Amino acid sequence: MMDIYEKYVGLVFDNRYRVERIVGIGGMAVVFKATDLLMRRTVAIKILKDEISADEQAVQRFKHEYQAVAMLAHQNIVEIHDASVRHNIKYIVMEYVEGITLKNYMQHREVLNLREIISYTTQILRALDHAHKKGIVHRDIKPQNIMLLKNGVIKVMDFGIAKIPNAETVTMTDKAIGTVYYISPEQVSGSPTDARSDLYALGVMMYEMATGSLPFSAETPVSTALMHVNETATSAKEVNPAIPAGLEQIISRAMEKDPDARYQSAEEMLNHLLKLRENPKIIFKENKVSKKKQQKNTASAAKPKHKSSHSMFPIIMGVTLAFLVVAGVSGYFVLDRLFLNSSMNAYEEVRIPDFVGSAYTEELAQWFDHSEYYTPPVITYVYSETVEKGKIMEQEPLAEEKRKVLPGKQECEMQLTVSQGPRTIELADYSVRDYREVESELRRLGLTVKVENVASEVYTVGYVIRTEPEAGTVLREDELVTIYVSNGSDTVNVSVPDFKELSEARALITLMENDLTVGEVTYVKNWRTAGTVFEQSIDPWQQVPKYSEISFTVSGGPSYAGDGKSIPTEEDMKWKPAETVTPEPEPEPEPEPSWEDTSGMDDTWQDNSGSDDNWLDDSGSDDTSGGDDTAIEEDDGFVWDNWWDWIRP
Repeated sequence: MMDIYEKYVGLVFDNRYRVERIVGIGGMAVVFKATDLLMRRTVAIKILKDEISADEQAVQRFKHEYQAVAMLAHQNIVEIHDASVRHNIKYIVMEYVEGITLKNYMQHREVLNLREIISYTTQILRALDHAHKKGIVHRDIKPQNIMLLKNGVIKVMDFGIAKIPNAETVTMTDKAIGTVYYISPEQVSGSPTDARSDLYALGVMMYEMATGSLPFSAETPVSTALMHVNETATSAKEVNPAIPAGLEQIISRAMEKDPDARYQSAEEMLNHLLKLRENPKIIFKENKVSKKKQQKNTASAAKPKHKSSHSMFPIIMGVTLAFLVVAGVSGYFVLDRLFLNSSMNAYEEVRIPDFVGSAYTEELAQWFDHSEYYTPPVITYVYSETVEKGKIMEQEPLAEEKRKVLPGKQECEMQLTVSQGPRTIELADYSVRDYREVESELRRLGLTVKVENVASEVYTVGYVIRTEPEAGTVLREDELVTIYVSNGSDTVNVSVPDFKELSEARALITLMENDLTVGEVTYVKNWRTAGTVFEQSIDPWQQVPKYSEISFTVSGGPSYAGDGKSIPTEEDMKWKPAETVTPEPEPEPEPEPSWEDTSGMDDTWQDNSGSDDNWLDDSGSDDTSGGDDTAIEEDDGFVWDNWWDWIRP
């Protein structure tokens, strides 16, 4: 696999683009950093993988991405410069973006603050508004397709399955979608999609940014997709009570199941978001469309399906019909008892055998099929660590119970629970995937996971090289899987930047730019703006191996009261009045020891300066200012002189 990706490094495409190194690997393509020799600029080249380059749908998606972005020109959309779709190689040349995906940033921060949510979402909405007005629907909005630059600018990428005017629509298979966590209900059900589908996906992203969790998540992609259609997500404010009510309203409206009840355009949603930025306590008016639909559904449920009739004819007919049914049944039993030897007398009593512990074999299944006393059993298969595979664990009715049956007509119904043995998991191929996603997936399968970092010149940092055991191995629950993750080359040292006074976001981006990784982040009470780095575990300009961890001490604000790991709140960022601390009384000075002078010398001190030494300090000046040198202790634990309070920011 390494040879597949290495072979492009050093090549020059079309006598113009020199490929330098791998910067990312996706499900369908590999992205390289390259140099445009003609324009003298750095670019990114996205090359379709060899194994799917013959796939018509994959090629069509490549063409769609180029065609879609070629129609757009916006600062929040990644620009495409060139494309080539030939028989032997297919690639797109686009703007080189230095940053990280929004997904990676969200995984690091877990819960974003209101300022970040509004900043990132407004930029995405401006990009979508531009695309939608051109008739282009992205259809794959997710944080993995959003880049966050070091200056805080957002770039929307990957228009591969976009809906383009007057163009053939790409079928959205699981490969095309990539993830179902952000898919709209109409995409799941196969209904027509429009700009409102992108707004639904963005609503899911906002939910994740505000709560640190996804609104819908199940064991399989299909189950997750169906939840978008059938389930109602837990309110974002219920998951995170700290978010403003206005933000929760925007998220809920964007995630409405019915497209008509959502925001009808990116511009409409953007206006609400800007109002929230101006006034975080704003409460928006109730969604009229959603309210009308609820009222209509309630009225339909309460409305009688048929009008009542004042005619006596239906009542008479009902009574007559009931009489005929009763007479018919009674007549049958009378005739049966008098002339047919009474079938009631033909019932037989059977004692239920004990099937528990027996193997459910083909012979036992055939015995049930041919029995006059039992119907074919209802089988429920369950995993068991204690019962051998194929053995019957439970039965209903229980052994030794008695049942009356009418042979050949009314038989006893059996329910059997059969063991499938211990639950086993076949290990998939997780190579060339982000190790955090792989680790999460393996833990959901019930496996124990261990991560080992190893040096690699080929694999991108943070991507899985291999697993142990290898792919295809059948494992039981709780068995150990070791993930070997690339941490780059171990032979190269880098210089540690000075992170002090940077914001957390800028520090994280600077780390990645310098091939370093984040260690522990500790928040403490400090007069600096919340989120400002003021200590780092390794001093600036030290030489360390690539991808070393740097830990940070970050200001939680002047009133921070958290445990050091919790993210600062708005209250933590506010200044509180300083409290004057009464100084403790100074201890009585110890008496000076007496010395006996045996030198015979004159000890008189002669001062030739001619100055008054009553308050003489080290400078030789008389301190008559009357200034008070009392120390004031602030809430943040620092001790300042009074004069500092006048210039403190």
